[in-house]
Amino acid sequence: MKLGLFAGYWGMGLTGEEQLEMAKEADRLGYDSVWAAEAYGSDAATVLGWMAAHVERAKIASGIFQMPARTPAMTAMTAATLDNISGGRFILGLGISGPQVVEGWHGQPFDRPLARAREYVEIVRKALARETLTYDGEFYKLPRPGGPGKALKLIIKPVQERIPIYLAAIGPKNTALAGEIADGWIPTLLSPAHLSELKKLLEEGAARAGRSLEGFDIAPTVNVFVTDDLQRARDAMRPFIALYVGGMGSRKQNFYNQLVSRYGFEDDARRIQDLYLEGKRDEAMAAIPDELIDTVSLCGPADVVRERIAVYRDAGVGTLGVTPTAFTADERLEQLRLVAELAAA
Repeated sequence: MKLGLFAGYWGMGLTGEEQLEMAKEADRLGYDSVWAAEAYGSDAATVLGWMAAHVERAKIASGIFQMPARTPAMTAMTAATLDNISGGRFILGLGISGPQVVEGWHGQPFDRPLARAREYVEIVRKALARETLTYDGEFYKLPRPGGPGKALKLIIKPVQERIPIYLAAIGPKNTALAGEIADGWIPTLLSPAHLSELKKLLEEGAARAGRSLEGFDIAPTVNVFVTDDLQRARDAMRPFIALYVGGMGSRKQNFYNQLVSRYGFEDDARRIQDLYLEGKRDEAMAAIPDELIDTVSLCGPADVVRERIAVYRDAGVGTLGVTPTAFTADERLEQLRLVAELAAA
């Protein structure tokens, strides 16, 4: 199992320079990849271009590019550029995002997101293969019908013959889609105990495409805090879990809330969401049971975290993307070192 650093959003909690130091330290420690995210603040592509100039060995990866934020052709251009800048080390992580960001920020429709994602990835692959780009789908038509535009081909050539495409997914249908059309899967709030069931969804999707999952990378993002003070570690996880389970999306469309409900925390998920949406965020954080925190995080003493890392490995995780959740930049650097040691043990 390889390690990846999920650096998160640029400038959130750490300065950009501090995040760059984390990326460089992960590279020095032998982490396989460094990932940058975007929501409605910093964009991931600019951050990855900056990191590529300083990270010498690790792959650079988008975790994720929001599909509604860019046309498929623009995503292909960006991927090809980053692949060249990094010398062939780019991983293209894509995600649909949620209705709040898609419609509220980007002004794009959120209807039939899986069908849109399928067409999007098909176009990106065609463009990166430097085919003359024509497409006649339900949502995308290239060239635009009735206009003066003619079909074009990507001018630059990616370094990699096939840039790997990972799909962020947590819902059952979207997870199956990842198994069908992607090279890897990026789950959030993954419970390794439930991974065998989730793999069945990936296999279902792969079967639709007539392929196996050999070489397919399961690459979850996991918040990490290694410390002998277990309660302090759990408390450090509460803001993230409360935000995602309680406040991400709308009351009816919160995929993370639905996910932890499927893990058996349905009553807790409902209470966390009710409190969060009522503006009682401290109470929402306090309502998160310790068992849920331990299920979806790596936190506590070193021996506990070492055992939990082994659980992810044995469950079939290929790349463990860690987000250090300590409170200062120096502590987060130390967390990277500790995880590297524990994963190698």
